[in-house]
Amino acid sequence: MELCIRKICEDIDKYRSFTMLPRDISQLIFNHLVDSCSLSDNCIEAFRHCALHDMCMGECTRVKDKWMDVISSQGSSLLSAYISSTEVTDFGLSLLSNCSNLQALGLDCCDRISACGIKHISGFTNLTYLGFRKCCGLSAEAMKSLSSLMKLVKLDFERCPLIHGGFIHLEGLTNLESLTIRSCKCITDSDLKPLEGLLNLKELQISCNDITNAGASYLRDLDKLVVLNLEGSDVTASCLDYLTAFTSLKSLNLNRCHLTDDGCEKFSALSNLKELNLGFNNITDTCLGHLKRLTKLESLYLDSCRISNDGLAHLAGLSNLKALELSDTEVGSNGILQLSGLKKLEDLNLSFTSVTDSGLTKLSGLTSLRSLNLDTRQITDSGLAVLTGLTGLTHLDLFGAQITDSGTKYLSFFRNLQSLDLCGGQLTDAGVRNIKDLTSLMLLNLSQNLKLTDTALEFLSGLTSLVSLNVSNSRITNDGLQHLKPLKNLRSLYLEFCGVTACEIKKLQATGLPNLARYRPNQ
Repeated sequence: MELCIRKICEDIDKYRSFTMLPRDISQLIFNHLVDSCSLSDNCIEAFRHCALHDMCMGECTRVKDKWMDVISSQGSSLLSAYISSTEVTDFGLSLLSNCSNLQALGLDCCDRISACGIKHISGFTNLTYLGFRKCCGLSAEAMKSLSSLMKLVKLDFERCPLIHGGFIHLEGLTNLESLTIRSCKCITDSDLKPLEGLLNLKELQISCNDITNAGASYLRDLDKLVVLNLEGSDVTASCLDYLTAFTSLKSLNLNRCHLTDDGCEKFSALSNLKELNLGFNNITDTCLGHLKRLTKLESLYLDSCRISNDGLAHLAGLSNLKALELSDTEVGSNGILQLSGLKKLEDLNLSFTSVTDSGLTKLSGLTSLRSLNLDTRQITDSGLAVLTGLTGLTHLDLFGAQITDSGTKYLSFFRNLQSLDLCGGQLTDAGVRNIKDLTSLMLLNLSQNLKLTDTALEFLSGLTSLVSLNVSNSRITNDGLQHLKPLKNLRSLYLEFCGVTACEIKKLQATGLPNLARYRPNQ
């Protein structure tokens, strides 16, 4: 079936209509065209009246009112539609009025939809999900049209700049379980007051700069919250007075707030937390001393905090930790010893720390590690050599590390690698030869290795699982592009500041890489 679908999509211009096919087959064809970024004005017409359940456009930004007419033709069969386009207008949205069974509707980046167009959404009373990401047309007045959507379970207002004062219209949406108001710069404490009656909320994503402790106080009765994100808010540890009552809370994000050690003893009451983000705060080792009781923690983010080697001793008992972020801290090689007992650790970020090759020897027992970030110039070939026992690694970031051609021979131990970053190293084509057998690689960054030539691309031609490849700032030329033709899964290609032109990449896209969606240089 998969081969048939692929063949139909390759010859899509030969087909005028798929109405004669079973709905599930038409759906598979549509999904494949979306995934390969191949939907166009011509082929979208073939899906008119196909009674599809889902028309989710993914990253396709070419959606326009003509397409909305085709989407509308699915009628009562249509259950979900996700659209991300600046071309759709109020008229296009009005065309969906006969899709009475819509349960999920996403309208990302639809800048030409105004309050007048949003009124049509009030008729979609079966909606359980509604998203307005980056939608400049959504205003406080337009939010009146949402007050009748009583079945809404999930609502997303990410980066909507005009919604201040409109939350009063959400007071009656008592079935809401998830609300996102991320990166909406206009939101203030007063906008949170109408939320205090939404007692079924389980996930609340706010992250707005003007929210203070006063605004957080309106959340005190939302005791079903499982996920709370206050990233970037102007709150302090005082807001924990309200949050400590949230016994169900499993994820708390206080990244880029204004926390200091004062009041951090209140963290010890959040005993069910599995994820805690305290990055970019002015906290020290003292704060870590109050986290010792959070024994259920699986993810802890402390990037850019004033954490030292001594502070890591407080984490030794957090035996369930799977992810630990320590980038840009004062942690060095001596502190790594404190992590040796975290046997479940899968993701460790030590970038921009003072960890050296000798410190990495203390990681040898962490055999569960899947992801390791060592973005630091103090790591050399010797450091890579001591990691060879971590054969389960699927992600290895050595951005800026001093890895040479000789060091790349150690990469052969990491057969499971799916992502590898060797940006800014000292590699030549000879070093790339040692990467050619890492056949599980999906993302590869070799940028800023200035001596790489077209021969490097020849060595990479067998990595057919690659989805993203970056060889910018090298000596690659147009002639080398021929070696990329076997990489049929490639979706992103970056060859900036090379001897490669956008015109030749576009030819490669048309003749050999049908899935290529993003490339640089571009025209």
